[in-house]
Amino acid sequence: MQKRKLGSSGLEVSAIGLGCMGMSFSYYPFPEKKDAINLIHKAVEQGVNFFDTAEVYGPYTNEELVGEALAPHRNKVIIATKFGFHFENGKQAGINSQPEHIKKAVEGSLKRLKVDVIDLLYQHRVDPNVPIEDVAGTVKDLIAEGKVKYFGLSEAGAQTIRRAHAVQPVSALQSEYSLWTRQHEKEIIPTIEELGIGLVAFSPLGKGFLAGKMDENTKFGEGDIRNILPRYTEEARIANKVLLDLIEKFAASKNATSAQIALAWVLAQKPWIVPIPGTTKLHRVTENNGAASIELTKEELQEIEDASAQIKIIGTRYTEAMEKSTGL
Repeated sequence: MQKRKLGSSGLEVSAIGLGCMGMSFSYYPFPEKKDAINLIHKAVEQGVNFFDTAEVYGPYTNEELVGEALAPHRNKVIIATKFGFHFENGKQAGINSQPEHIKKAVEGSLKRLKVDVIDLLYQHRVDPNVPIEDVAGTVKDLIAEGKVKYFGLSEAGAQTIRRAHAVQPVSALQSEYSLWTRQHEKEIIPTIEELGIGLVAFSPLGKGFLAGKMDENTKFGEGDIRNILPRYTEEARIANKVLLDLIEKFAASKNATSAQIALAWVLAQKPWIVPIPGTTKLHRVTENNGAASIELTKEELQEIEDASAQIKIIGTRYTEAMEKSTGL
């Protein structure tokens, strides 16, 4: 697996990472713990060294899983986690990036991940009640204390990124980016390119849709987040199949799968973009990792660009309430 540098901070990771959230959060039913650990081990064997989790996934259980799975490989992997939520009775109860809360969250993450230092620490969502300068300053202190190596933001707007970066250099921005979620191209991607910040693309396969394995008849399990997202209604899936048809055309011509083409497209946009597809199936890990060796030519990328520009995606990526919490 090739490596990529996330911006100019010196943070180097595998070209494709692994999003671990779905192993214990949002995409019920979850795999058996032993199977999830085996999947993570197989990903390491295939050259993946970049693993993504967060305290809110569970909450807490995903960090524990990732920590246990990666303990034997600690010296050769990069683990990213996130702070920024408040919990009551074991459930998410709003956002909180108060400095003392950040410090407490980091202590918990260090224990659950079984590490002495967090490689990459993101603010999970922007907290409108806490100046981003205070957040960045707190992480700067944690870096000075040796508890954190690199600072990241998630789903932050361009001005927020600039303000944070002025206090503590931001190494990576994690935001949704894929062939059907491209709103960041207008302002955010140019901003982070200017500042030397890498982009970690979550949901690069559109929560599974761009892999071409679901249609209007697909049923999501109880507790699956896609049950409430506008883009995954039966009507939206029927309407958005036109994008899948485009992807499948290129997949056939490259002797690849739809998932591999969707990921190869993300990789081709900038050399400092790293997608982190999530899966609970081992064969999907192998399939996704295969995208790193697929090269789309300038002509092919332009053809995809021209064709996709004529496609109107039906359904917003989040509900209105969820979108308001992104900080964009």
